[in-house]
Amino acid sequence: MLAPILILDVALVAWSLHLMQEAVNHQEFSLMLAGILVALAAAAMLVVYFLMGNCLAYLTNLS
Repeated sequence: MLAPILILDVALVAWSLHLMQEAVNHQEFSLMLAGILVALAAAAMLVVYFLMGNCLAYLTNLS
C-alpha cells in the first residue's frame, strides 16, 4: 500500500514544482500559491498515512 501512495506523492511534488516554475516564468502569484498548496497536500497525505499506520498497528495489538 505504501508504493502507490509514494508514487502519487512524487507525482504531486513534481506537479507542484512545475506549477512553481511556471509561476516564476509568468510572474503569477496564483500559480505559485497553487504549487505551494499541492506540495502541502502531498506532505499532509504522507503524514496522515504514517499516523494512521501507527494508529492501526496500535489498535491491532490491543486485541
